[in-house]
Amino acid sequence: MRSAGRVAVAAAACAAMAGVAAVPAQAAPAQRGTLLHNRPLTNLAALPSAARNRFVTYVSEGVGGKRITVSGTVAVPKGAPPRGGWPVLSWAHGTTGTADACAPSADAPGGPVRDYLSLTEPYLDKWVANGFAVVQTDYEGLGTPGGHPYMNGVSEANTVTDIVRAAREVDHRIGRDWFVAGHSQGGQATLYTAASRQKPRDIRLKGAVAIAPGSNMSQTAQFVKGEYPGAETALPFLFVLLNGAYAADPSMPPEDLLAPEAAAIAKAGRTNACLAQLKQLGPTLPLDKVFRPDADLTRFEAYYDSQEALGLTLKVPTLVAQGTADREVAPAATQNVVGDLCKRYGNIAYRPFEGADHRGAISASFETSLKFAQAVRRGETPPTTC
Repeated sequence: MRSAGRVAVAAAACAAMAGVAAVPAQAAPAQRGTLLHNRPLTNLAALPSAARNRFVTYVSEGVGGKRITVSGTVAVPKGAPPRGGWPVLSWAHGTTGTADACAPSADAPGGPVRDYLSLTEPYLDKWVANGFAVVQTDYEGLGTPGGHPYMNGVSEANTVTDIVRAAREVDHRIGRDWFVAGHSQGGQATLYTAASRQKPRDIRLKGAVAIAPGSNMSQTAQFVKGEYPGAETALPFLFVLLNGAYAADPSMPPEDLLAPEAAAIAKAGRTNACLAQLKQLGPTLPLDKVFRPDADLTRFEAYYDSQEALGLTLKVPTLVAQGTADREVAPAATQNVVGDLCKRYGNIAYRPFEGADHRGAISASFETSLKFAQAVRRGETPPTTC
């Protein structure tokens, strides 16, 4: 009962910090990228260097091909746009959680994902200051009806792409040319976006920047179950992964795999607890109390194996950035992904950043990423490491 109380208290605290209600359900029209709602953005998600910051909802395509409503933000640079309109950077954010409170567009002082967004927002502001319109999706099910299918590559790619279309309705000075960039979860989303079919061709994806792209998701459960060194660090991500699989396939409820105390934490992750709060709750749970004795991880592992970037065929020049001191996404894992991608597409550059950890790679890679995008815009072929 004491542990259940901790979960309840943490969930209530997250709800109070979030302070933003989910977008109400509505019938989404058929056309992907249709702008549904557009209002001024005045919270911490607003980028200081932008002339205009807007909160938007728009139509995209979620898991199973269903039309969904997605929320996000649009930041428009100051001054006059270049010929053809402002180029766009569509940002795919890293892991924040699976509850509505974890949507980046809801960022607020003391909010449940402030620790992460305090790093990404200055990074994105630099893109705006350098003449890029910056759009950021919340992904399917974060801040909008339905669950968040964490690490579902196709859903992520759709929401990352369609917000570019919606942004062009917000401000007609936003051009057709766009880049995708993302970190961790968003790095994997970036690779899926770079491999996706861009139809209709109303917008033109020119390049991609994947920072520490997530991989080896299916191994997390066995890593925790085996109580390997570092399993405590992986435990919060396990709850996010289980909730993500459940959102993608309701026949895989976390309760089928988790012991009661762990199931309560997973439920908090679906309601109000974001990654930072799950990191606080996780250490209170002994590793031998995570899974039910009869837990069969086969379907969980098969689902996340299907969401790996391995096997994708990229279609645009891609920069992959990786911190050498990253303990969450191992450099060797990213090198393995890049090696596989290079077998089918040669215009990929792998760039290690010495001493940068998982989150530190975001700021460390900015100048390299900006130069990469600017070179592509000039029609140059970026150097490759394939």
